[in-house]
Amino acid sequence: MKILAIESSCDETAAAVVEDGTNILSNVINTQIELHKLYGGVVPEIASRKHIENISAVVDKALDDCNLTFEDIDAVAVTYGPGLVGALLVGVSYAKGLSYSLDKPLIPVHHIKGHICANYLENPDFKPPFICLVASGGHSHIIYVKSYFEYDVIAKTNDDAAGEAFDKVSRVLGFGYPGGPQIQKAAESGNKYAINFPRVNMGSNGFDFSFSGVKTSVLNYIHNAEQKGIEINKNDIAASFQQAVVDVLSDHLIKAAEQYCVDRIALAGGVASNIPLRETISDKAAEKKFEFCYPRSILCTDNAAMIGCAGFYEYQNGNIADLSLNAYANLDI
Repeated sequence: MKILAIESSCDETAAAVVEDGTNILSNVINTQIELHKLYGGVVPEIASRKHIENISAVVDKALDDCNLTFEDIDAVAVTYGPGLVGALLVGVSYAKGLSYSLDKPLIPVHHIKGHICANYLENPDFKPPFICLVASGGHSHIIYVKSYFEYDVIAKTNDDAAGEAFDKVSRVLGFGYPGGPQIQKAAESGNKYAINFPRVNMGSNGFDFSFSGVKTSVLNYIHNAEQKGIEINKNDIAASFQQAVVDVLSDHLIKAAEQYCVDRIALAGGVASNIPLRETISDKAAEKKFEFCYPRSILCTDNAAMIGCAGFYEYQNGNIADLSLNAYANLDI
């Protein structure tokens, strides 16, 4: 089964063709990062307009890259939430038009489910049940993946997502957007033990996240140093901040797996590209004898291949939409 998948939830216009859930035939991503850098973050109106400009060419390239035509496609999958609603509407509207004109099934895909399914693309032998940490600019969730169709949210953030905290701290340090790669690069030259930024546990089970505290702690540290005329070491701040976030994310994931008696864990989302996070979880997983899976970087960022994979399993579960499908900024998994 060949699925044409479309992703437009934020600032990447993406299309892919995925066969039978795990075989990527093409994967095209048109990113707007350079444009949004000028504003220090994603501007929703600009993102939506750029999706409109780019989506037809991106879809055409996805088909051209695997020498297929629209007639060769068996179904159309599309992200319908959560995300920037204007951006989502571009992808949803385009997918609905394709589905109608081609008389092909329309498969609605939850963005977070897509990120989780990127692990199946990385390793088709990695199967549920497992506990997955989804960390990105808009999400920080721990999810119990019971099967290809069943997802239970164990924990989520009470304020800033991990990626959002990276972006805000990077902006304050003058590193720019996007913050994750900038913080990681600066941290390589810093001392991660130089500053003891707070690690916060939230929720009745202790698994929920809160990153506003560590972000505020960084801001206060910089402000206090400036007030006293003390020169700050930006690399040390970046390394110490990054370590605080990595400690919390990795600890919560491991503890959740232990509590739910699951010996397989996974990582997903844009923050999953962070090398110290991968290495820390890998070390802790080895200690516990857990199987650990994470996608390659190109599958961590927003992409349509993951939507095609998730769409395959949604189709198997009978999740087919009609032309009334809408886009949703907020959407429970």
